[in-house]
Amino acid sequence: MNRSGPSLRYATSPLLASKTPAWRSKFIVAGIALGFAVLAGRAIDVQVIDNDFFQHQGEARYARTLELPASRGHILDRNGLILASDVPAPSIWAIPEDVDQDDPALAPRLRKLAELLGMPVAEVSRKLGEDKSFVWLKRQVDDGVAKQIAALDIKGIYQRREYKRQYPEGEAAAHVAGFTNVEDVGQEGIELAFDKELSGKAGSRRVIKNRLGAVVEDLGEQVPPVDGHDVQLSLDDRVQAVAYETLRDAVVANKARAGSAVVVDAATGELLAMANYPSFDPNDRRKMTGEQLRNRAMTDVFEPGSTMKPITVATALQLGRITPQTVIDTNPGRITVAGATIHDDENFGVLTTETVIQKSSNVGATKISQRMTPKEMWDSYTSLGFGQKPQTQFPGAVTGRLRPWKSWRPIEQATMSYGYGLSASLFQIAHAYTAFANGGKVIPITMLKTHEPPVGVPVFSELVAAQVRKMMHMAAAPGGTAPLAQTEGYSVGGKTGTAHKQVGKGYASNKYRAWYTGMSPIDKPRIIVAVMIDEPSAGKYFGGLVAAPVFSAVVQQTLRILNVLPDLPVASQAH
Repeated sequence: MNRSGPSLRYATSPLLASKTPAWRSKFIVAGIALGFAVLAGRAIDVQVIDNDFFQHQGEARYARTLELPASRGHILDRNGLILASDVPAPSIWAIPEDVDQDDPALAPRLRKLAELLGMPVAEVSRKLGEDKSFVWLKRQVDDGVAKQIAALDIKGIYQRREYKRQYPEGEAAAHVAGFTNVEDVGQEGIELAFDKELSGKAGSRRVIKNRLGAVVEDLGEQVPPVDGHDVQLSLDDRVQAVAYETLRDAVVANKARAGSAVVVDAATGELLAMANYPSFDPNDRRKMTGEQLRNRAMTDVFEPGSTMKPITVATALQLGRITPQTVIDTNPGRITVAGATIHDDENFGVLTTETVIQKSSNVGATKISQRMTPKEMWDSYTSLGFGQKPQTQFPGAVTGRLRPWKSWRPIEQATMSYGYGLSASLFQIAHAYTAFANGGKVIPITMLKTHEPPVGVPVFSELVAAQVRKMMHMAAAPGGTAPLAQTEGYSVGGKTGTAHKQVGKGYASNKYRAWYTGMSPIDKPRIIVAVMIDEPSAGKYFGGLVAAPVFSAVVQQTLRILNVLPDLPVASQAH
């Protein structure tokens, strides 16, 4: 018996025995051929015709463009001394997924890494947990620290070449040099004003990296970085140090809130020093405050007080309304203008124009101003830069305030003659006094070293400038308001200023600003020095007692630094 059942005859199956149409097989073969043609065409398109996109995607997975940072240019003083420069300061970064923090053998090296970075171990661990592919651990570490970190040889920890700005003169020149941020971009001072010139242009290098971040091959030619240009200032580092140290000691001794000093080359208009106290250390940006950062000589405006009296007198002399010997009766030590009374410190009686400046008489200045029109005074003041934005390369210079002459009332014309009712910065006052030092021509003040003679704008005649210098010399002599401005070996002349500080819409009865602006030697001035002390509170507040001694010390040392021969007999030091 056949248990397998009836056998199947496939060859006799009606389905298989039917004849397949020829078109069907041709269709299948054509479809397969078409598929291969499409694949071949796509392959040619991807690999030959339009391969840019895929090439880019492929390179993105192994090729990198490395930035080659440019070194920032130096800031130099007039003698080539470095005030700001770049030093190597590598930045430490990591690929967190490559750092095995759970490896017990790695723990001591991670602790040492945290110690070198000045961070707790927990902080390093937190940073390594922020991102899998990239994280900054610390920007701009010292070069020595970077070498110690490299010696730890921790997988996943890398360094990028960067630069850190260094300021050798620290606090003394901080407000002039300014500082940069962590990206080496200028933020204040000369660093900001000349950022484009100093910063240069970064280069680039196209490379292939492996998964560990190591460069294995260069792609094409690298673009070298272009270092920034040096900027040479007119500043003299020696004069800057003298101005800063003398100012600092005066602010501390007088228990003042702050102070500023400006030293200008009277012949060229070059700024030799600009100091402020309190200051800041640009090498340590963690402790900077707004009070420290303010360049008060440029940004703080105040009523210039009696430092305006020589300008008022010079204007009247230029107009021919008075002469140096014109008699001005200041009795009884006060004058009433439009219902308001103006006082002198005492009754000076009958004065000449010269002694109005010597004694600093408000009444005398008022009576002189009454011989001029408001427009005549306004024209003179604006010609000297008051109410105008200073034409300087330095950022943040303020305009001050000088209202249009048409709105002046008689009392305002009177008070402006002795420095109330208008405002200016210490820089603007020093600028205005260049007219007295340069034969009546006001010259621009430059922050950059120059070899070209300045182009001055005539405001007064040479005779008037010489007459006013003589009056300021009398004010600094015995019998004047500032005998403490005298220096050994050099003749000086200048004008004090003492003014109540404005508080709201009025004036504080116990808060003062004291200043002194002058020049030396008096017959042929080489330097102009302006000093301001803000809120002295140690018992003295007059400009002749607080600011004039600073002027004296700065003049004495600056003229010696500049090798200016004494124009007065020098007392023998022999005993």
